[in-house]
Amino acid sequence: METLPLAAPAHDMSIYGLFMQAGWIVKAVMIGLLAASIWSWAIIIDKSMAYARMRRQLARFEENFWSGQSLEELYRTLADRKVSGMGALFVAAMREWKKSFERGARSPISLQSRIDRAMDVALGREMERLENRLGFLASVGSVAVYVGLFGTVIGIMTSFQAIAGSESTNLAVVAPGIAEALLATAIGLVAAIPALVAYNKLINDAGKIGARMEAFADEFSAILSRQIDERAAQGQRQAAE
Repeated sequence: METLPLAAPAHDMSIYGLFMQAGWIVKAVMIGLLAASIWSWAIIIDKSMAYARMRRQLARFEENFWSGQSLEELYRTLADRKVSGMGALFVAAMREWKKSFERGARSPISLQSRIDRAMDVALGREMERLENRLGFLASVGSVAVYVGLFGTVIGIMTSFQAIAGSESTNLAVVAPGIAEALLATAIGLVAAIPALVAYNKLINDAGKIGARMEAFADEFSAILSRQIDERAAQGQRQAAE
């Protein structure tokens, strides 16, 4: 009696099944990519909300600043608070202004230079805070695809080893291993594409916020420069009298 060949074992071709049937290296690649994707989305959501809050804070500060309120009064309101954005630049400049006059600053040029440096330092800190963790998105966007390809290569190598072991080129033997391998590339793309798109948008938004704060710093520096000149001229008149 002729013996019929055994049927190839059935394989679960669902995403979960392909993941469970993959080798440990491919599984590690998939898990790493999924973790990177989840963390990327957490950063994207957090930064989007933070930038929205920052834009609202800038709008409120500009409204208060240009409302006609005196600089001293506005400074007293903000000095003891945890401020960010334009408020941080304003407080840094006013703090340097007040310290310099309390110590009897005599050179308007050096005072203006110190105020500008204080605002530059505050602006740098604000930009660092805005751009914090965006580098992770850039890394995921540029590396995740290649990590997925690494998993694919390992998976295909495992498939070829299975073909050699079974001495059969039957599609039922080849297909599951190749599908498992390609799943790693698919997960890499799922992680990389949103991270790269979000990075480009968020870095552009951060640049716009930074440009808005820098414009305020220039305007406020000009206002303080005029007041410094007025005080210097007043001091000269009093000395002449």
